[in-house]
Amino acid sequence: MREPSQSTASKARSYPVVIAGGGLAGIACAIELTHRGVPTLVLESRQRLGGRATSHVDPATSELIDNCQHVTLGCCYRYINLCHMLGVGRKFAWTTDQTWIEPGGRRSRIGPVSLPAPAHYGPSFAFAKFLSTKSKAAIAVAMGAISLTTLNSWRGRTFAEFLAYTRQPEEAIERFWQPVIVSACNFDAMRVDASLAIKVFRDGFLASRSAGNVGVPKVPLANLYDNAASLLSRASGEIRTGASVAKIHENHVELASGEVIKAQVVVCALPPERAYSTVDSAAQDERFAFYERLCHSPILGVHLWFDRLVLDTPHAVLVGKGIETQWLFQKHESRETSSKQDKGQCLHAVISGADSWMDLTEDAIIAQVRLDIAACLGESAAAALIRGKAIKERRATFAATPNFEQVRPDAAGSGPIILAGDYTNTGWPATMEGSVRSGESAANAVIAVLSRLASTGGMAPR
Repeated sequence: MREPSQSTASKARSYPVVIAGGGLAGIACAIELTHRGVPTLVLESRQRLGGRATSHVDPATSELIDNCQHVTLGCCYRYINLCHMLGVGRKFAWTTDQTWIEPGGRRSRIGPVSLPAPAHYGPSFAFAKFLSTKSKAAIAVAMGAISLTTLNSWRGRTFAEFLAYTRQPEEAIERFWQPVIVSACNFDAMRVDASLAIKVFRDGFLASRSAGNVGVPKVPLANLYDNAASLLSRASGEIRTGASVAKIHENHVELASGEVIKAQVVVCALPPERAYSTVDSAAQDERFAFYERLCHSPILGVHLWFDRLVLDTPHAVLVGKGIETQWLFQKHESRETSSKQDKGQCLHAVISGADSWMDLTEDAIIAQVRLDIAACLGESAAAALIRGKAIKERRATFAATPNFEQVRPDAAGSGPIILAGDYTNTGWPATMEGSVRSGESAANAVIAVLSRLASTGGMAPR
């Protein structure tokens, strides 16, 4: 990767494919095209790849920290495959169990046993303490309905309708359905599109014994994409960071620097709001009607550095009345305190669907998270907080409403621009897996366009 300069701008050549956006969708699209021998140029305005799933330098310490903790599941096959292609497949810590912790410290373990799917979670779920027998029975009924229903029959309806249809009690919604869905879809379980929520449970809980395994990166997210440039260069491709796209046209891209780059096919892998504003109106088609229904859902990541061990599991779900912090993760960095030789611990708290948190100050956010941690992990009360950092992402994902699910655009349409991004019609929520699948769909659409051009005498620019 390199920054564009005046000399490189003057020497810029045309590419068969230009991809605007170096997030996961853009990277996945570029690598798929690279494997098919198509020279591709990726343009990314930031200095790091990964889009929202990346890291930044903390100005207070010069440490590279993640914007928000991103994890993958065993069912995220395309994302896992991409990581292996990038040579970072082993840079994940995998766990099979989830630890659910209530106020007062009572714990429940949910994990698979050696039974065929979908019965593999049955025994641990039966002994889980955070749910009543009534709730467990109702959840089992709903899981049966999930395994039998079709996704299309619930598309365009809320998950609240499905929960009412399967007669879920309030406790089951509050302590099970809501924590899982708000984390997976970054949106309230009662308002999320039912087909997406059903897919989360079908693929992540019921599909196989390994489908729900949790993979947490052992390195900063940005380091997962270090090998992307070398992969592209093998097929005469290139990644340019610090290259801000100002306008996308049918057969060329304008940069903010004034440089114009020609292309036979342009892929827009920008966030949805930027895609709408950056693609020239003359190149837009019916797919861009999505913008009229686009709303965003925020996410909040809170880094906390303690002087001692606070959490003794790799991650935990905090659940119960009054608890607003949803997930805690151990970060793999450890640090020595300045006054003691015992190691401290860095935790990352995640609050998804965090609308009510966005107007809080950083101090108020940290104070609330500490209260939640203290309620569930009483031993943490003795730990000293060295410092904290709250990172708000107001436009983290699209709001996965039934209204929006019905207009999610396909990669290809009647217009000349190919779209890529987790907001496109992947059938997945706004996840890293959805981003990768969208990039691969965009690559297939690009190949189809290039094949049509070749059959009519068109030539890819070199």
